[in-house]
Amino acid sequence: MVAVKGQALYRRVAADLGREIGDGRYGSGGRLPAEGELAERYGVSRGTVRQAMAVLRAEGLIASRRGTRRVVIGVPRPQSFGELLSFTRWARSTGEEPGGRIVAAATGAADTTERAWLRLPEGAEVYRVRRLRTLSGRPVMVERTSYPPAVGELVAELPPDTVSYTLGLEERGVLFADAQHTIDLCRADAEDARLLGCRPGDPLLRELRCSTDPAGAPIEWSDDRYLPETVAFTAHSSAATGSLARRPAGDI
Repeated sequence: MVAVKGQALYRRVAADLGREIGDGRYGSGGRLPAEGELAERYGVSRGTVRQAMAVLRAEGLIASRRGTRRVVIGVPRPQSFGELLSFTRWARSTGEEPGGRIVAAATGAADTTERAWLRLPEGAEVYRVRRLRTLSGRPVMVERTSYPPAVGELVAELPPDTVSYTLGLEERGVLFADAQHTIDLCRADAEDARLLGCRPGDPLLRELRCSTDPAGAPIEWSDDRYLPETVAFTAHSSAATGSLARRPAGDI
């Protein structure tokens, strides 16, 4: 539990500094305050500040060299890992109110794809959840997520009205450290059409995602299908960082 609190603390520091960078407080190419100054400002150890700096570097917000203060790469900031991973965080960052409704949740035998991505042996079970996700009450995405047994048990214990499973799992000590995303098109099946209000066979924007913890162990395998007019994904690459961002469809 102590580790979870520490994790939340450095992420809070990183989130606050990330907001300041996004607001242009330091300007592109500006320098963040010294490590000791930040530790005093937030009432934390220098180690916590260093962890927060590592998060900002991973998000492409800052760069640093030995012996120098951290330099802001540029603004506006790329979408954070947490926002890209969590539909709820992303929705709130755009001013929308996220929602979710469970369509089905059950334990079953893992199929070939689930066993491969979740690294499970033949005969293993997964906990599957299908949810309709909404933005300010509008249906936008059908979420099909499979969890390995240990994580699935935690998900099954979450209250039915939980909006963000990602945040719920983080609060229970499950830390998301890495994710692999594949973006493609698929055709709406009968369930997609019923939930999203489209026609069977209509094209949907699909995000396939496998998330892992700091040790590299799989946490989830998800097949998320969006109405194409609701979101778009953009990719940015540079010598300093590469990032992927999910945006409202009209915002590009």
